[in-house]
Amino acid sequence: MIRVVGRVGFSLKVEHQADLPMAPYVIAANHYSHFDPPAVGVAAGIPIRFLALDDLFGVHRLLDWLITGFGAIPIPRARLPIRAVRTALAALEAGEVVGVFPEATRVSHWGTLPPKRGAAWLAKRAGVPLVPVAVIGTGRGFGLENRIRRAKIRVIVGAPIDPNVGDIDDLIGRWAEWVGEQIRRHPDSEVTGPPRSHFAG
Repeated sequence: MIRVVGRVGFSLKVEHQADLPMAPYVIAANHYSHFDPPAVGVAAGIPIRFLALDDLFGVHRLLDWLITGFGAIPIPRARLPIRAVRTALAALEAGEVVGVFPEATRVSHWGTLPPKRGAAWLAKRAGVPLVPVAVIGTGRGFGLENRIRRAKIRVIVGAPIDPNVGDIDDLIGRWAEWVGEQIRRHPDSEVTGPPRSHFAG
């Protein structure tokens, strides 16, 4: 259903630069929009247990239902995410896919916030590949203002990053470099105006 809606409403296209590995793995994407999790899910073609900030829960019943139905793992913003980390590691051990947005919130422009190390840490700790994904155009389609507009959405899946090559900073650095390269290939895909994040206004 999401694939059909994406194609009809947003000309959604998925590009695979390499085959996805066998699960388990950590999939990490940039974050413009609430549309990003389903768009990444369409690209992966299998269920993904996304880490979702706990302040998303309780905002709207439908959103709660969707987040819970997709198997999201709540992660607190204001305290150590011990339970969330344990749940994510258990999911990976059980052969599932865990999704992370290293920017940790929605942004208007790539590079607004530095990526956090959680996705790379999970991949390293679990010994599973880190799969980079670039989401293009969702900020125009349904960005920080939460207004739906027509926009071309592209989801690009990159080659898996071996967790055994380099340390955590190397892994997240390689992820960020690759995502930046993909976004620069689509220079008109971001909204106009100064860089902003969801929590900075």
